[in-house]
Amino acid sequence: MSTTSRWIDIPAGDDSFGGYLALPKGGKGPAVIIIQEIFGVNGHIRSVADQYAQDGYVALAPDVFWRVQPRVELTYDGADREKGVELMQKLNLDDAVADIGSAAAALRAMPEVTGKVAAIGYCFGGRLAYLAAAQGSIDIAVAYYGGGIQNQLDEAAKIKVPIQFHYGELDAHIPLSAVGQIQERFAGRTDVQFNIYPNADHGFNCSERASYNQPAAALAHGRTLTFLGERS
Repeated sequence: MSTTSRWIDIPAGDDSFGGYLALPKGGKGPAVIIIQEIFGVNGHIRSVADQYAQDGYVALAPDVFWRVQPRVELTYDGADREKGVELMQKLNLDDAVADIGSAAAALRAMPEVTGKVAAIGYCFGGRLAYLAAAQGSIDIAVAYYGGGIQNQLDEAAKIKVPIQFHYGELDAHIPLSAVGQIQERFAGRTDVQFNIYPNADHGFNCSERASYNQPAAALAHGRTLTFLGERS
């Protein structure tokens, strides 16, 4: 049996929302929540979930925008980008963090999940991974160029789980001064890692973006697998 994938319903209070589930060969493993950018659970995010399934994880990409517009799929430029920003601005951040918690609970209830539940978020999703770690709903967090974390550093003290950060050195959205602020808040934590990639810009992990940086993406993926593998 190779990896398989399907959309599932994730319970959320009296409601439910969708998520793209990718299962590893053999059908079982530790779990990762793949948290979307502002562009929805699009082809790229589904491919990331598939990639982690190939790495042996039960991967779930929840539809974070479901409360505003379900199953949106956007590209990275022009009107689509503007639409993504608009959806993010309409979204209640607390609801989105709670939905990550619901996704984690759904994974823990699955017989396919045999280990811990991590969250890996990209851009806006990176901030949600950080906030979900502060909420205590996940066991491990990984934030790729999480925008706005430097503005929510009051949450840092609540994070008791391992967390890993990835940043592009050339990222104008998240200057190195902001990364420094975050590093300072986590100083002395041996279970917190910061990785800064030279010559890499915002969105360097996404092969469908102009800012894609293959060496940085490959290195970051390897570091993420190592971080998870040592803790899952």
